Amino acid sequence: MLERAIKTIPLGSQTFSKSKTQYPYGVSPYFIKKGKGSRVWDVDGNEYIDFINALAAVTLGYNDPDVTNAVKAQLEEGTIFSLPHELEVKVAEKIVEMVPCAEMVRFGKNGSDVTSGAIRLARACTKREHVAVCGYHGWQDWYIGSTSRNLGVPQSTRDLTHTFAYNNIDSLYKVFQQYPDQIATVIMEPMNVSEPKDNFLEKVKDLTHKNKAVFIFDETITGFRYSTGGAQEYFGVIPDLATFGKGLANGYPVSAVAGKVEIMRLMEEIFFSFTFGGETLSLAAALATMTKLQKEPVIEKLWSQGRKVVDGTKLLIENHRLEDVLSIGGKECWSFLIFKDSDIYSQWELKTLFLQEVFRRGILALGTHNMSYAHTDEDISKLLGIYDEVFAIIKNTIVNRNLNEMLQSEVLVPLFKIR
Repeated sequence: MLERAIKTIPLGSQTFSKSKTQYPYGVSPYFIKKGKGSRVWDVDGNEYIDFINALAAVTLGYNDPDVTNAVKAQLEEGTIFSLPHELEVKVAEKIVEMVPCAEMVRFGKNGSDVTSGAIRLARACTKREHVAVCGYHGWQDWYIGSTSRNLGVPQSTRDLTHTFAYNNIDSLYKVFQQYPDQIATVIMEPMNVSEPKDNFLEKVKDLTHKNKAVFIFDETITGFRYSTGGAQEYFGVIPDLATFGKGLANGYPVSAVAGKVEIMRLMEEIFFSFTFGGETLSLAAALATMTKLQKEPVIEKLWSQGRKVVDGTKLLIENHRLEDVLSIGGKECWSFLIFKDSDIYSQWELKTLFLQEVFRRGILALGTHNMSYAHTDEDISKLLGIYDEVFAIIKNTIVNRNLNEMLQSEVLVPLFKIR
């Protein structure tokens, strides 16, 4: 199927993170046929427990019955119309009800849509052009131009975006110092791998407002995962604007930018408009997803099941004496298995071996644990049992210095560094 796909699709995938750049060639599955709950089946019929969950877009589990039934019911009435649909209002109201910063809402289809919309709002609000960024914010020129994947982005655009380091307030201070009265906004992931230290989020907010810039949280992943109100509710730090995507509709394509009325009203002046922003199947899925988040202990289970994964993985790392090359980061509901260079092998060589062996044993994972409501104790027990086997292989490979003999594929190379 991959050989067929690459004849008509660059990389054979719509998403870098789902492509052969991230999955070792020859030892990885490449096409999924179906999913149910915590499990997926590839086109060859192999079954996997999925800890990627559509890049953290699926929070309830694949084909969740409440979401599927809501979509089926809406499908009978139509998907897109010549005027807005009432679901646009209902979902906007639900986001305002749940998210602390949300007073008004506009929809997109991908995270990149709404982060770019938020940037345009901030520039319109401040009459400034420069942007400070921390984390990953999508494929659009204004952000991706600040990374090594900047081919095709004009230099004039690249010059307007400046990165700062997480948990390093001085690095942001230097951006403001270097571009006085020119920074329109600071946009950041509230958390990914590392915990905020020494009131870092509060300090970023204070410094941003002191310099009369707009403070934006990119909650594409943390939204509806850290808590029902996102990381802003969890940490108690409320931004001016926030963007949401992946967990909003349990895998259906809808995203949102939300925030203060005085800023969001500028949506009436800037141009943020596309045909499918009000597509009803995704909005029906979003309403069903958020309603379930409010009525059932979804968030609590993401954390409690994730804690079992984190604690069990930490213990296995210690038991196999792999602390020099493996560690766990992030929060329990979205944790990271972090690979480090050994004295003889790079982190990418070790990660390639890891992926080869977990895929072989029926686990779909890329080094993160994107927990879903569908993950059972049995799933977690199987994951940890497989980690026990694979960590032993990694340890023996390092000791015996025989990685070349163990690998059955080319070593992965990083796409670009964002965290």
